[in-house]
Amino acid sequence: MQKSERVNFGSKIGAVLAAAGSAVGLGNIWRFPYETGNHGGAAFILVYLACVFMLGMPIMIAEFTVGRHSKASTGRAYKVLAPGTHWKWLGYLGVLAGFLILGYYSVVAGWTLEYILEAGMNGFADKKPEDFVVAFQSFSKDPVRPLIWLVIFLLATHFVIVKGVKDGIEKSSKVLMPVLFVLIVVLVGCSLSLPNAEKGLEFLLKPDFSKVNGDVFLGAMGQAFFSLSLGMGCLSTYASYFGKETKLGNTALSVGVIDTFVAVLAGLIIFPAAFSVGIQPDAGPSLIFITLPNVFQQAFSGVPILAYIFSVMFYVLLALAALTSTISLHEVVTAFLHEEFNLTRGRAARLVTFGCIIIGVISSLSLGVMQKYTLFDKGFFDLLDFVTAKIMLPLGGLLVCIFVGWYLKRSVSYEELTNGGKLKAGLFNLYIFLLRYVAPVAIILIFINELGLI
Repeated sequence: MQKSERVNFGSKIGAVLAAAGSAVGLGNIWRFPYETGNHGGAAFILVYLACVFMLGMPIMIAEFTVGRHSKASTGRAYKVLAPGTHWKWLGYLGVLAGFLILGYYSVVAGWTLEYILEAGMNGFADKKPEDFVVAFQSFSKDPVRPLIWLVIFLLATHFVIVKGVKDGIEKSSKVLMPVLFVLIVVLVGCSLSLPNAEKGLEFLLKPDFSKVNGDVFLGAMGQAFFSLSLGMGCLSTYASYFGKETKLGNTALSVGVIDTFVAVLAGLIIFPAAFSVGIQPDAGPSLIFITLPNVFQQAFSGVPILAYIFSVMFYVLLALAALTSTISLHEVVTAFLHEEFNLTRGRAARLVTFGCIIIGVISSLSLGVMQKYTLFDKGFFDLLDFVTAKIMLPLGGLLVCIFVGWYLKRSVSYEELTNGGKLKAGLFNLYIFLLRYVAPVAIILIFINELGLI
């Protein structure tokens, strides 16, 4: 595909919402509150904010630079910018990471649809805490039901992707993101109205710096990396659709602010509700499917209709957040196949959807009937999660830093940040310094921590 033929997002707000949709996902609504609960609340949030702007922003701008300057998918971008070198493998790494993550992420995304149905049928009412544990374990190990939801979710994602960049990704972002924001704000209002909600609010907003240690910094850096979708090719691919007038620095700032805003608001939903019934929100992966249904029923026990509405809205919110992420992950691989092998967009999308259904089916079954089949003591689902989140993404982010910070000409980065000299770039030297020295060291620390070596 020639540069002149490449489609762009039709508006600045469309570009921002699409990129923000890529970053906003289950990591914001589940992982952020869980990490905050595990690391002492408000102090963790302050460290996280520092990590977003000192670590996340430079890498995001670097990925934007690669995407827009190459005007190519992540899989081809490095071949365009560094022809005849081994840097092409960095692009392939991003595509493979996106493909694998989409395969197993869609399993969890499908679970949100099951819980929307369960909440909509008032299936949470009158259940005891232990009933939620049994219900989730029974469902997640079922050999059929999770597969149905997985396929439905991937087909919904496929429907958006085949519509194209403007009519699919951009239009869906302009609908999904505002709806997501409205749902969050309404849910925050309901949660803050609960008795003893101020305890959760205090935990979230009043920092206790005595709890800040090395583990908090590593946790915050890892969460920033995970939450902003760095290192998986999404941001680079979307940036290839940015127009010449798009301001990369402003877009990165907008995405970082929106992503953090959603994460903090998710905390404002979960913490007040959890503290109102005396439950600590540090329940790990089981938080959104076991702990929270129980929390919602207890918190609104006096007004059952509110428990019903709150539960339905929360799982709709989760599904929307998951969908904005699966769309971006799908696009990474679809765009690569479309450009690299000259396939039609529809055929490329079908291949990706079919491949991800296969991965998703095996991932889902590995939690149940195939649980005894392991590699390195991990089932297929857990193995994919480990390899992508703890190896491929940090490695990809580190190599992006090295590529843009050291290999790519400074003039290219300056040209992209200033839109060809039309904008000021007073912090350009700071950006390059962070990209060359600070971000790589931080990523290496995350990498070592994730592998359990420190």
